[in-house]
Amino acid sequence: MSKKLLDTIDYPSDLQKLAIAELPEVAQELRQLIIDIVSTKEGHLGASLGVIELTIALHYCFNTPKDLIVWDVGHQAYGHKILTGRKKAFGSNRQLGGISGFPKRSESEFDTFGVGHSSTSISAALGMAIGSKLAKTNKHHIAIIGDASIASGMAFEALNHAGDTDANLLVILNDNAIGIDPSVGALKDYLTRIKSTRNDVEQHNIFESLNFDYSGPIDGHNIDELVQEFNRLKTIKGPKFLHVITTKGKGLRQAEENQVKYHAPGKFDKISGDVFPKTNNEFSKFQDVFGRTILELAGLNQKIVGITPAMLTGSSLKLMLDEFPERTFDVGIAEQHAVTLAAGMATQGLVPFCNIYSTFIQRSYDQIIHDVALQNLPVIFCLDRAGLVGEDGATHHGIFDIAFLRCIPNLILFAPRNEIELRNILYTAQLGLNAPIAIRYPRGYGKLKNWQLPFQKIKIGRANTLQQGESLAILSIGTISSNVTDAIEKSKNNKEIAHFDMRFIKPLDMELLVSIFEKFDAILTVEDGCVKGGFGSLILEVAAQHNYDGNIEILGIPDSFIHHGTIEELQKQCGIDTENIRDKIHQLLP
Repeated sequence: MSKKLLDTIDYPSDLQKLAIAELPEVAQELRQLIIDIVSTKEGHLGASLGVIELTIALHYCFNTPKDLIVWDVGHQAYGHKILTGRKKAFGSNRQLGGISGFPKRSESEFDTFGVGHSSTSISAALGMAIGSKLAKTNKHHIAIIGDASIASGMAFEALNHAGDTDANLLVILNDNAIGIDPSVGALKDYLTRIKSTRNDVEQHNIFESLNFDYSGPIDGHNIDELVQEFNRLKTIKGPKFLHVITTKGKGLRQAEENQVKYHAPGKFDKISGDVFPKTNNEFSKFQDVFGRTILELAGLNQKIVGITPAMLTGSSLKLMLDEFPERTFDVGIAEQHAVTLAAGMATQGLVPFCNIYSTFIQRSYDQIIHDVALQNLPVIFCLDRAGLVGEDGATHHGIFDIAFLRCIPNLILFAPRNEIELRNILYTAQLGLNAPIAIRYPRGYGKLKNWQLPFQKIKIGRANTLQQGESLAILSIGTISSNVTDAIEKSKNNKEIAHFDMRFIKPLDMELLVSIFEKFDAILTVEDGCVKGGFGSLILEVAAQHNYDGNIEILGIPDSFIHHGTIEELQKQCGIDTENIRDKIHQLLP
């Protein structure tokens, strides 16, 4: 059996020893390796398959890592990782202690910029180019950005700045008409027109108007054409823009035909490409509880509108889009716009549900404060993926939301313990709170089979008592309460333990909390958010105000960035799994 070309390649310097005619074979082998590994280990598939030839051509033509390549988001960087010293480690991708699923500066000098959120590549690469110019070093700086990501405000800001410089910057638009869901917006329509005219492009397109040297569109799967164009662009000074057309999922028929499903398909048959049927789960995902509930509510309340920044499928808001397309808005990767759009809608009497992953709503912090809370507009924020999310790692965990939202005046902050609580708070919010509310809930499945019960209104600021006890009070927030319940059941003297589901971080149930201070000498708080400034810190603040002199212990996410692994592994690492909570209980019981 002849040795594969890919077996001879560990770094780009090995790749550059090959003849151009050999590169298509490398592409085929690289594509197959990614399919082989992701089919069994899971991960992001379609995006990396779509840029195999582009990745090879970049490392073939440019002198990396001296020349700096910045991948936007990083979903598409698997081929890049394999060609830059991590081929043998690729089987550990996204696993605890293994390599990251995204570019990560601490992992490799070839990963020039850490990414996980979109639309940062042009800004970062421009900053690098300016740094190189000031240092009088001769380098190339390349940003690869998708057609969905380039439509975001940050990308436009960077293009606007870059076009007014003489920076040695190459922006490559990886145009495949899809992000996670299909791309949306006027820019997408414009790019479609450019592609349809091909060599008869309008004399002055939008990128040339921004002072970029524009070329393309070219075939992103034609290595000869890519190499020829990269070698030409290396001789062009100033900001350059190359429009490359690719097919997401290239090389795997099902991934090309169903690009949404094969963005991150789970385990699949590497020969046929068919996704393995998942084990039937009798429970529902929290995102589906949201999606099915808002669909039901939208049928009852004509003023309800749904908004998401490019997360229709991930948030399950697509259920509402299919039924009420005129009241459902995918605004593209534009979190800031999504929030202020919702604020504008609220001024006109609409009931906006703005669904944004917890980690992504960080991008719209200014808009939450100035455009929503300051004006006390009743926007309903639904923060999916709150807490630890697992294998996507540090860029995707939703662990800071309690800390950065609880300090905002007028904003109600709620964490449902289970699916029924989520369903009922969504119902309560659309009845009219005369204030904004943020509802945080986790990724993954709940634990209730029958959650579609008749709606019940939740009283704002009222906690729930889950268990009475005399010696230790445990205050939990959100779905982490299930770990607490399990820990109590496994504890000795468990009848001595009281458990309170506080539900509202803001406003707190002060009546209950004061009674806890009066009754208990030991309090344990448990959360799946950061301990610095989080829920436990809030309890300490209130305890100090009431001169509480008992012992308060806090369990939550420590003051460090948590990397990738399963949610169960990461909960154990952070000390908020059942066993660690039980051990803490034993320490605190008299």
